[in-house]
Amino acid sequence: MVHSRIVQTSVRSNSIKTELRPVETFTDQDPFRHLGHHIVGGMREFRCFLPLASKAWIENERSVRLLDLERLSDTGLFTGSLDQKAEVGVYFIVYEDPTGYVDRRADPYQFQPSISDFDIYLFKKGELHLSYETLGAHISVREGVSGTRFVVWAPNASAVSVVGNFNHWKPGSHPMANVKHSGLWELFIPGIGVDEIYKFAIRSDSDGNVRVRTDPYAFRTELRPRTGSIVTDLSYDWTDAAWIAERSKGNRLSEPISVYEVHFGSWHRPDRGFPDFRKGGLELINYARRLGFTHIELLPVMEHPLDASWGYQVINYYAPTSRYGTPADFKWFINECHRNGLGVILDWVPAHFPDDEFGLSMYDGTHLFDHEDPRKGRHPDWGTNVFNYGRNEVRNFLISNALFWTGVYHADGLRIDAVSSMLYLDYSRKEGEWVPNRYGGRENLDAIAFLRDLNSILHEMQPGIMTIAEESTAWGGVTGRTELGGLGFDFKWNMGWMHDTLEYFSKNPVHRKYHQRNLTFSVWYAFSERFMLPLSHDEVVHGKGSLLSKMPGDYWQKFANLRLCLAYQLGSPGKKLLFMGGEFGQWSEWDVNRELDWQLTGLEPHSRLSLLVGDMNRLYREYSQLHSLDSDPGGFEWIDFGDTDNSIISFIRHSNDGGKGLIFVYNMTPVPRHKYRIGVPWRGKYLELLNTDAADYGGSGMGNFGGIASEDIQMHGRPQSVSLTLPPLAAEIFLYEGDD
Repeated sequence: MVHSRIVQTSVRSNSIKTELRPVETFTDQDPFRHLGHHIVGGMREFRCFLPLASKAWIENERSVRLLDLERLSDTGLFTGSLDQKAEVGVYFIVYEDPTGYVDRRADPYQFQPSISDFDIYLFKKGELHLSYETLGAHISVREGVSGTRFVVWAPNASAVSVVGNFNHWKPGSHPMANVKHSGLWELFIPGIGVDEIYKFAIRSDSDGNVRVRTDPYAFRTELRPRTGSIVTDLSYDWTDAAWIAERSKGNRLSEPISVYEVHFGSWHRPDRGFPDFRKGGLELINYARRLGFTHIELLPVMEHPLDASWGYQVINYYAPTSRYGTPADFKWFINECHRNGLGVILDWVPAHFPDDEFGLSMYDGTHLFDHEDPRKGRHPDWGTNVFNYGRNEVRNFLISNALFWTGVYHADGLRIDAVSSMLYLDYSRKEGEWVPNRYGGRENLDAIAFLRDLNSILHEMQPGIMTIAEESTAWGGVTGRTELGGLGFDFKWNMGWMHDTLEYFSKNPVHRKYHQRNLTFSVWYAFSERFMLPLSHDEVVHGKGSLLSKMPGDYWQKFANLRLCLAYQLGSPGKKLLFMGGEFGQWSEWDVNRELDWQLTGLEPHSRLSLLVGDMNRLYREYSQLHSLDSDPGGFEWIDFGDTDNSIISFIRHSNDGGKGLIFVYNMTPVPRHKYRIGVPWRGKYLELLNTDAADYGGSGMGNFGGIASEDIQMHGRPQSVSLTLPPLAAEIFLYEGDD
């Protein structure tokens, strides 16, 4: 009964008599009109395109030979007929090539396209938010026959075919159907399974050229320099359900977030090749956990052709790079992170894409994903293409991709790269090199709408995940609510804080009194957005030097300054991010082609610095004063920011639970200060919770013998004060213990 139903369905759908033509000349974009099974003049006619075959025949499921096919032309078109009453069912084409090789597969053209009208409607409207479930290559079963369903978007193509080893990469061997002229091309190919390599051969309707392209929705690709897409099964047995459930109800604003930013390929590298997500990933997990970080942020791991791009020139947005393993390997890594209490943030690049000929650029012979006008579609700094955010299908591609990484791969957040370049039409462009918006302004209205939609949809469909904007301008409302006109990000990198902080700490301490504003200015806008404070990869490359090498002074002072700088990051309001190598004092700046200088971690004071970072992360997680009011002005209170002559600042961090605050004091010079008095709000004892000059951290060991008691002496407008010993180039944190 099943076979009879299949035959009758085929008869109904392919019963129009058509003129046979060579496949290369198809212009109606519907190979099902010419190939497959048809009823013609009372006969059951079979038509196959087999350019590599010397002879061919039809078999049924039981391998019974039903009829031999006749080759009609040099193009490889074969045909044959049976009586209409003959029972066929699902049938198989068997062909033999001149070498004697025999291949047997079910005919793809007995299975009609299956994309629904509703999916087409949503895709064109830009609301097929899980479009990766429809487009791309998906293992499936049709009428009991297993194979792979291929779908690609190429609206300006005159013909599209699937090519691979299974057809010797010959364009036109497996032509696809333009489903209802939607621009979505589909073909189910029986017998194609996991690990099959494929691409799409796309003939442009504008110039007639055939371009062989990678699949934009490919879940896996070959290792560079090869560029083939690979059919992949994304199923995985996750064991992080408790983590995901807890994440979905979390309040990121009041939680501790200390991010370890990593380029996976150069964090730790084997003698040959690249690290893998399992062995290398486990080392990274154990390391980050031991140092007390809450999250690992990975520079882009989406497939990219050029190592030197650090991953920021993405070709395959849906494929983790094959440099480090398979999709299953990457899922294992994220699952293990969650099992070890670590979140995973992925660097994501929706701002631009490279113009490699096998990728998205001129995908169907037209500017499909970008703008044709280079004033809108070309990025002058990077020589890359800018996405056309005004096109529904492009927005669909990108929003679906964000949902893919947070849903299918369980990523806990996305750090969106180069947001500033998206927001401004004149970004890095001179007069005459950009096109104003419809109101005559410089704002990219399409990109703004895209970012708002992105954040709204992500937070609705993946509750608990966070989005972080790398945005370097004074654009207002980056973390504002979308319904109130904001962009909807959870956090924004505070680039101003990073620049001012590193500029200050690079100064010789004798000159710091003239630059104290670098430290104090950022507080005045610290609560205008929800900020993350980065000491990122961008600051340790291109001749800028490592964090340690930026610090002035002799060997001892460099380490003391770096300890002081990291402690200043700890005390400042905002979530934290530190790029790899900074935690142990890498001397050389980051080089993507080699691993970190791990031999340093066995030496003092590098190991002492690493100990300090671990202790600060544990304090940060333990004490709510350090994270619960990061985005609330009630969480920060100056004690004194005006002592420029001594280059000393002091402040209080408060919590949201009504407890007493933490006192921070920073001595930015190598001169110890004895009996230095600051005002405090509470009478009683203060425990010296952390001292970056402790001998355990490589310091001189100077301090306050573990604590100090307040005195009834007014100072800084407060009724109580304490007299402190301030070590050189050091930060001290005091915890109020009460009035005993």
